[in-house]
Amino acid sequence: MNKEVCLVINTPKAKRNYAEDRKTIRKMCLKYKVSYITTLAGAVAAVKGIESVKNGMGGEGGVRSLQEYHSLIK
Repeated sequence: MNKEVCLVINTPKAKRNYAEDRKTIRKMCLKYKVSYITTLAGAVAAVKGIESVKNGMGGEGGVRSLQEYHSLIK
C-alpha cells in the first residue's frame, strides 16, 4: 500500500492448504500493480535477469520485452 514492495515471490509450502493465501496474495499484487512469481525457477530467472541489468549486461540492444523478441521472429 505504501509502494515499497516491487516484487513478490510466493512459493507454496508442501502439505499445506495454501489456496486461500495464494488467491489473496495474487489479488493484492494485481490491485497494487506489483509483479509476482510463483515458482522457484521463475524466481531464480528473475534474480539473474535483475542482476544482469544492474551489472550493465542487459545484452546487445539492452533489455527487451517478450513481445519485442516475438516481433523479431521471421
